[in-house]
Amino acid sequence: MAITTLADGLVGRAVAFQEIPIVDVGPLVDGSDPASVAKALGHAAATVGFVYVRNHGVPADLRAAMMTEAERFFAQPPETKNALHIRNSKIHRGYFSLFEENTDPDLTADLKEGLDIGRELGPDDPEVRRSLPLHGPNQWPADLLGFRGTTDAYFAAMRSLAETLMRGFALALDLAPDFFADKIDQPCASLRLLHYPPQEGQIEAQTMGCGAHTDYGCLTILAQDANGGLQVRNSAGEWIAAPPVPDTFVINLGDQMARWTNGRFQATPHRVINTSGRERYSMPFFFDPNWDALIEALPGTVVPGDVPKFAPVLAGPYLQSRFDATFTYRKDEAATA
Repeated sequence: MAITTLADGLVGRAVAFQEIPIVDVGPLVDGSDPASVAKALGHAAATVGFVYVRNHGVPADLRAAMMTEAERFFAQPPETKNALHIRNSKIHRGYFSLFEENTDPDLTADLKEGLDIGRELGPDDPEVRRSLPLHGPNQWPADLLGFRGTTDAYFAAMRSLAETLMRGFALALDLAPDFFADKIDQPCASLRLLHYPPQEGQIEAQTMGCGAHTDYGCLTILAQDANGGLQVRNSAGEWIAAPPVPDTFVINLGDQMARWTNGRFQATPHRVINTSGRERYSMPFFFDPNWDALIEALPGTVVPGDVPKFAPVLAGPYLQSRFDATFTYRKDEAATA
């Protein structure tokens, strides 16, 4: 293959993004003009790795109800929450308290508590019968009437939106809209409810709401309250605020989408610092491929004559390896095994 070089005056400069775009995904959701939405999503994925989406089809009252349930859950006494501790689960479901997940463990202790909820699978489910990690039942609060019903409805809405967005990203990659369908039909999907206490005074990098990291899987759909705190790092190393925008979700891509696209789509580092002086709540929905999905460079993403930037991995084991690296209880279990 011929090598092409440019004179100094012809070299384009990579301009770091200064804001996160907002995309109206209504024409993708209703099918009226998926191509135009796919183009906008693809541009955001390639240049930022983050995008706000509006007209997404998720009812506002459902989102508000789920946020209320999150607040109710975290308002419970510590002993009640700890009865659902994630260490009680063999499949990484349940509650974790402050500093128990550290997303940048070499630098930061994460000042947040959370509840992880996945697809509810019974003992006769084929994946459970295979004893696949991360597959099985959730731990549910015993005394919060209505919590599970609201959560099930919200989880279903998030899964539907994620599948729709994946069709858009497939089109953005010049693939058939259903290209990802058989790779995400039994997804390692999880809803995480998060509570960030306020921070005051001098905040150091060693303690913040959530340390700098990229997400581990395919895509994340984030609902955040009005208090803000999310920051996204651009290619110049600057931290750009991602404040709440009414009636939108924040979408970002994870490591596995970056691997699938050979780096064309960005898995962008982000962090949370709650300087609002108030309690902050957020609800990321992590939509990750099937356990056995092979994550390798997709057709058309590798220049002829080049080699892929990333080695192939299986989606599920990769996801589990990231949990092993960031959760203290998993490190403790490994140390005593």
